[in-house]
Amino acid sequence: MSGAALYGLCSAVLVGVGLYGTIVQPQSLRKILAFNIVGSGTFLLFGVIARRGAAAGMGGDPVPQAMVITGLVVAFSATALAVALLLRLHDEAGRADDTPATDDETSGC
Repeated sequence: MSGAALYGLCSAVLVGVGLYGTIVQPQSLRKILAFNIVGSGTFLLFGVIARRGAAAGMGGDPVPQAMVITGLVVAFSATALAVALLLRLHDEAGRADDTPATDDETSGC
């Protein structure tokens, strides 16, 4: 198995695990982390695509490399914003998830 195929397989596993976590997990922070795992798998896939030309004797393709660098900055910013909104939700509602409050939580017991 070649290195590119191994990295491509790892990328697919990361995207699959991240999608599973995004769909299954009810907690918002875990969904944010699972979405970051999806992004990591996507960035790894773009790295494999960029490296494909270098393995054939040509220079690496700079467009996927530039997309990965830009995507990392955007993903970091989006994660910071999501965590800030989650903290604000926790301050306002007293809990960090978006599920409806039960009777015990609303009565103050």
